[in-house]
Amino acid sequence: MKILSQLLSGITYTALHGDRKVEVEALVYDSRQVKSGSCFFAVEGTQVDGHRFIASAVEAGAVAVVCSRLPEELVEGVTYVVVADVQLVLAEMAAAFYDHPSRELRLVGVTGTNGKTTTTTLLYDLVRALGYKAGLISTVVYRIDNRTIESTHTTPDAVRLQAMMREMVEAGCDYCFMECSSHAIVQHRIHGLHFAGALFSNLTHDHLDYHGTFAEYIKAKRGLFDALPKGAFALTNIDDRNGRVMVQNTAARVVTYSLREVADVRCRLMELHLDGMLIQLDGEELWAQLTGRFNAYNLTAAYAVACQLGFDRREVLAALSSLHPVSGRFECVRAANGTLAVVDYAHTPDALENVLRTIEEIRREGQQLIVLCGCGGNRDKTKRPEMARIASSYATTAIFTSDNPRHEDPETILDEMVAGVEAGVRYLRISDRAAAIRTAVMLSSAGDILLLAGKGHENYQIIGDQKLPFDDREEVRRCFDELCK
Repeated sequence: MKILSQLLSGITYTALHGDRKVEVEALVYDSRQVKSGSCFFAVEGTQVDGHRFIASAVEAGAVAVVCSRLPEELVEGVTYVVVADVQLVLAEMAAAFYDHPSRELRLVGVTGTNGKTTTTTLLYDLVRALGYKAGLISTVVYRIDNRTIESTHTTPDAVRLQAMMREMVEAGCDYCFMECSSHAIVQHRIHGLHFAGALFSNLTHDHLDYHGTFAEYIKAKRGLFDALPKGAFALTNIDDRNGRVMVQNTAARVVTYSLREVADVRCRLMELHLDGMLIQLDGEELWAQLTGRFNAYNLTAAYAVACQLGFDRREVLAALSSLHPVSGRFECVRAANGTLAVVDYAHTPDALENVLRTIEEIRREGQQLIVLCGCGGNRDKTKRPEMARIASSYATTAIFTSDNPRHEDPETILDEMVAGVEAGVRYLRISDRAAAIRTAVMLSSAGDILLLAGKGHENYQIIGDQKLPFDDREEVRRCFDELCK
C-alpha cells in the first residue's frame, strides 16, 4: 500500500481533482482487474481506449484514476489525475509503488530482431553457473532465481515487470536479464527501470504491421540506448549495419563486438558441427554446445556482457562451454533411422536464412533438406513472400503450412507466402500443421534433415481466439516413432 502523493512525487500532471493522500492498494490498467483501493490507468491502446472504462473501474472500487482527459462525471471520493501520457506515468508510478527494485539489481536489457531469447537465457544460465542468483524475462519463460513463471509477452507490462523485479530482489537475485521488445520500448513498459547496460544484436524487417516503417522500427529499438545513464554500458554488434546507429546518441560507454570487423570483443568461427562448434573468442578457443554462426554472435554477446559486469573472463569462457541450447532454438530431435528434425523459432526472413545457412554448411552430399514453415496471422504481411522464397531456395522440398493463423484465413496467408516462390520451384502447401509435419516425415529418408521453423518452444497454436495445445517437438517425435522405426 502506498499514499497517492508518494507515487506522484516527481511526476508532472496538468490537473488533480480529489485527495492526494488517498491510500492505493494496487495499480491496474484493465478495468476487469480493479478491486477496492485500486488506482486505474485509462490507457489509450491501439485497439481500446481505457477512458471508456473509467466509470466501471470506479464502480468496482477504484479510489484514483490517471487519465489524459477527465470524464464528464467526477465521482466524489475518487481522485482524478490528468497527465499527458498515461502509459509513461503508469511505468513511473509502478517503479515507485515497488520501491524501484531495478536499482537493487544489475539489470541488462537485450534488444534486436533475432537472438534476444538465446542471449538472455545464456546470460541467466552463465551467471547461475558462476554461483549467483539471477532473474530472467524472456519470450519463452520468466524466472525468479529457480522459480519458473509462464511467459505471456516478450516484455510484460510495467506493473508486472516491477512486481517481478521486487520478487527477484527479495529472492536474493543480484542480476536480471530481460528481452526488450520494440513494442515495450515504444509503449514505455521499460520506462523507470535502471539499466546497468544494454545489448543490441541485429535488426531485420519485423513488426512493420505495428511500427509502419523500418525507420520507426529502428527508432523504437534505439530508444533503449538513448535512455541509458552515463555509468551504463551499451554493447552493440557492429557487423549489423544498424549497430553503430543504435548507440550514436547514448550517454553510456559503448562497447563493440564482431565476427568480421575489428572490435572490442572479437569471435572467429573455426569448426561447425550438428552438436556444437569450435570458436575463438577474445583470443581463446572454446567448444560450445550450440551451433551456427548466429549462435556464435549470441555467445560473443553473452561473453561481452559478462565481462562488462566484472566477471573473470576465463571463468566466463569455462562456464560458456558447459551451457546447453535454449528450448526451441536449433533444438534437434532424432529418429531411430538417423533422420534429424531441427525445431527452431525462426519466424523472420533473416532468422530463417541464418538457420538454413547453418544446416547447409553441415549437410552432407545426398541428404535431403525438407523445410516446413508458415507465417503468423494478424502480423507483418510483408515478410510472408520473403519467408517462402528463402525456404524454397534452400530446400529439397518446401512445405508451407499454418503457424498461428489467429483471425486470418490460413489459406489466404499461404497465398501471400507462395507469391514469393520463383516460377518453376516445386513446393507443397498443407494448411493443417500436424498433417504437414507428418508429410515431411513421410517424404524423408534415413539420415535426411527436416527443419520445422516458426514455432520453436511454443506448445500451442492460436486459431481464432483459441489457444490450442500443439508442440512441433512432440508432433515430430510421434511421427518418427510411427514412421521411422
